Amino acid sequence: MGQARFRGGRCVVVFGGVGCKLRGKNEMQLEVGVTAASEGRCVARRCAAQRLIGLNASATSRQAINHLSSRQAGILDTKSCQVYVHIILAPFTRPISPQPAHTGSTAHGRPKKQPQAPIMDDVTDKSKAVQALLESRPPATDNFTYLTIIEKFLSPEILPTLNEILQDASLTQEIGWDLVQNLLLYPEGDKCLETIARLGNPREVIIKLLEVLEGHPEDDDDASQISDKDASDADPEAIRRFIVLLGMLAILHRRIKTKYPSRFLATTLATVQRAYRPNQLMTASAINLVQSLSGHRRPPLPSRKSSVNVANPDKDGDVSKNAPDPEAEQHEDPAETEIQERLLLSFVLGILESYVNATSPAWAQRLIEAYNPGKTVPGKKTALQAYKDDSDLLARDAIIGQLAALSQDLGISGSPAQIISSVCEDGPIRRSTIPDADRLRGPQDVHLPTGGAVCLMGYWVFSSTVFQANMPKPKIYILPEHLGLMQRYLEDDANGEIQRMPGTIEAILAIGLWLEHGKFIVAPTMSTETLRAAFMPYHHLLTLCSVYHPSLGVRNAASTLAGLILHACPEEDGRLHILEDLLENCMFSNLKACAVTWLKEELEMAQKPPAVHITPASGLGIDGAAVSSSEDKTSKTSSSIFGTPEAIEQLQYLVFPDMQFVREMDKDAFAEYWSQNSPFLMQAANFAYLLFRSERYRKQIPEGMRGAMEERFIRPLISATSKPSPGQSDDKSEIDDHSDPSFAMELDVLNGRLKDLTVGS
Repeated sequence: MGQARFRGGRCVVVFGGVGCKLRGKNEMQLEVGVTAASEGRCVARRCAAQRLIGLNASATSRQAINHLSSRQAGILDTKSCQVYVHIILAPFTRPISPQPAHTGSTAHGRPKKQPQAPIMDDVTDKSKAVQALLESRPPATDNFTYLTIIEKFLSPEILPTLNEILQDASLTQEIGWDLVQNLLLYPEGDKCLETIARLGNPREVIIKLLEVLEGHPEDDDDASQISDKDASDADPEAIRRFIVLLGMLAILHRRIKTKYPSRFLATTLATVQRAYRPNQLMTASAINLVQSLSGHRRPPLPSRKSSVNVANPDKDGDVSKNAPDPEAEQHEDPAETEIQERLLLSFVLGILESYVNATSPAWAQRLIEAYNPGKTVPGKKTALQAYKDDSDLLARDAIIGQLAALSQDLGISGSPAQIISSVCEDGPIRRSTIPDADRLRGPQDVHLPTGGAVCLMGYWVFSSTVFQANMPKPKIYILPEHLGLMQRYLEDDANGEIQRMPGTIEAILAIGLWLEHGKFIVAPTMSTETLRAAFMPYHHLLTLCSVYHPSLGVRNAASTLAGLILHACPEEDGRLHILEDLLENCMFSNLKACAVTWLKEELEMAQKPPAVHITPASGLGIDGAAVSSSEDKTSKTSSSIFGTPEAIEQLQYLVFPDMQFVREMDKDAFAEYWSQNSPFLMQAANFAYLLFRSERYRKQIPEGMRGAMEERFIRPLISATSKPSPGQSDDKSEIDDHSDPSFAMELDVLNGRLKDLTVGS
């Protein structure tokens, strides 16, 4: 238990991690509580578990913090110590409890009950409250007493008067930081908070703001994993407080004059990143913060319906009102500018990744539409058109564009290689990259988040295609660099990583689509042996994206890219082996259906003039154009595996398997089987119809195949899809609808297609 008593106008307090009380002059009861966390730190060194300190009777709680933390540290980690100092005046009818250290939202995103300002019992008239505030100003009372009076009378009505009182810089430096948490309860308190940011002691106010942000919101979820709906459903009050706090931090950091400002900045950015949730308003506020701290202010864009604007007191306020730093140091370390820029870049990329993962930017889908304008469905709005018409989608593009522009302002435009290096380097994925302030020695200690770098590169290739923007173009190839990137993310836990980071995975696919479209497929330095071993693993990872990604547009884009990569494989045996592996081992009907489609495309391409496949020997031009000799072209003849019956002969029992077992199934068993395998069965039936009803493929069909396929594949399925419904005679064939009209329609289509393939039809 702590002990304290007045001695000659001073109180001596022994802190042992618990609170203590004392009674002094004018029946004033002082309650001082200090808690030291078992784990935690100051930037310079840990707090002592017990410490004897001297507190003047009129001291503020910041002075208690100053005793408990190293004055050389520059900033106190809010997890290290929590100090509260509170006065209770005898004439008041009830005590005022110390405010809790943290506020925010619950783990479910609902607003947590916030501490309420004390309600006056005996003073209800505004004029009396204002009079009390004016007459009690120090030196009429000490700072402790005056803080309690403010808390007692705090209400929206007295905030204009309080703001006038806070124009006294010396008073605001003493009490300003103690008012932050209570003023945040009132939307009308923003002016007072801005005054505190401009006139209060910047170090002390920053400590308080970070303490509040640490509890905003109070859950451990990674912000980058929050869904679009979760982000849009964020508590409006929590968003308002976040915007206010970041506006104050922008002002405060520009006021601090210290030798190592990066230590303050690192702690602030890490705290803001933990509190951030990826919605438009919070993201716009984070952008404002970075613009203020970096000193880069782009000219304002023309006003559009997609604009997202939030309060920005540092930009819109009067900088001349800022008080100087009372603890200013004369010289800043020369390396600080580079360190701070690197910290801000890491922060921006982290925000970019979180926002992209929460908002589904549709980069891959829009690239597919841009590359294939003739393949859109007539009458159906494309993603490209939707992002031109919808104001919310326009705002998403605008925010991502602002984050990309900020990254260029922070040094990327002059050296895009550092982004490419972060994307393509070997080793584990870097996720949290803002280091602890006490471990920050130079810019080399600040790494760039891998996912943020991937998203930035994805935006580069997307915007250069869709918006014709002048963006850096990564000089990498699908093999080996893009394969290496896919393996880093998907090799160990593909489904889990795709669900956690859908936007990052989409960015990876967008990069792959851009590389394939430019024919940046195989690096010239890649050996033939390495190439042979690379195509199948790369294709496999693409198919995992086409199965597991939550977005239909991204799944379709992954399937499209997988087909393009299959056809780009330079060796026919390699392409045939990929198809065989999919048809034999894949458990997903949709993927097996894709394999049938890709087989059909290979048969069609074998009938055309020989295509030029990219090989390491041929290389790639800087513009992505393939280079090939005339000898390579003439060597490709109709003896292609896919131009002869050999390919279908090798795959026919996988494309048209033995289906005799369905004859024994009852309607429920077959309905279950159909629900899991219908895409593949329908595609196989359509492929069979194409083979045997068109003269085009006659030279590619093995002799005697049709009769054998009819017995093992066609007739069992005709039997299964023609079973009578309950209550009907067995001699009347009619498809069981199984209580689902679409089920009956699908089976009817399959049944008709199969009957057209029977001999004699």
